[in-house]
Amino acid sequence: MRGLRARLLAGAGALLAVIAGCGPSGGPGDAAGDGAGRAPGSGPAPGTGPLPPVLDHVPTRDGVVFLTYDDGAERDPRFIELVRERGLPVSMFLTDSVVGPGYAHFARLRAVGASLQNHTLDHPALRGLPYAGQRAEICGQQRKLASRFGVRPRLFRPPYGTYDATTLRAAADCGIEAVVLWRVTLEPDGHLTYTHGPHHLNPGDIVSVPSGESPTLSLAERTERLLGELRQRGLRVGRLEDHTDRTAPPPSPTDPPGPPDGPAPPSTPSLATVEPAPPSAPTRATVKLAPPSTPPAATGERRSPSSPSGV
Repeated sequence: MRGLRARLLAGAGALLAVIAGCGPSGGPGDAAGDGAGRAPGSGPAPGTGPLPPVLDHVPTRDGVVFLTYDDGAERDPRFIELVRERGLPVSMFLTDSVVGPGYAHFARLRAVGASLQNHTLDHPALRGLPYAGQRAEICGQQRKLASRFGVRPRLFRPPYGTYDATTLRAAADCGIEAVVLWRVTLEPDGHLTYTHGPHHLNPGDIVSVPSGESPTLSLAERTERLLGELRQRGLRVGRLEDHTDRTAPPPSPTDPPGPPDGPAPPSTPSLATVEPAPPSAPTRATVKLAPPSTPPAATGERRSPSSPSGV
């Protein structure tokens, strides 16, 4: 009888221990692991470190201009050959949902000298989104590119050129070193438009090439025309990553970024948003690029223009 009673007591004690283990705990180990002890739906808290600089041009005395390509929709195989033949250190800002199954094309571009940078997972207008949403878009694409190519991007371009202080905080917490806008756009039909400053190319200019099919010019043809313009102005293509450590501290998010890359987001204009000028607006200069009469020279053969950059 005593043996039976002892066994019953031991079994009851074991049952109580199991029940206690299933309930909420408050021990010191609760914060360990994959977020145990956090409020439902919460994520990492914003950091407190320095914010990345925001730039649409690079202050430099070097006769260089930086070519940046957005989204990843266009996959012109002749563009890969152009980058390889001319040794062009271009920067490709990739959106995961746009690239889709086309990452192999960008692996080939990377193999011939292009750098692959962050343009979010799904191309949303980030301004006004909560920190968790912005961080998910930026950090998510950081992880995607790192898992595919083994290198985490240093540069980030916000979709449509819109951002706020939360964007800068999220970018910093995702390991971004600079937020890149642009002063010059190479349009699908091959002409240049400018967001501000002189209506011609200057040293340190960042040129954006948004995705978009042209009925007449391929991506390689548009780029060749631009290279001809650079050669005429004594400029060459520089590697943007080599110059971002020379940039100034970030401006206030109220300072205007460049124009949207593609259709404007549905939200109304607010802080750090610059709407594209209408086609008839006199303030947005247009420069037609004539095709070079001879194949463009190597990108290293440039001289510095005599006029100051003005930006």
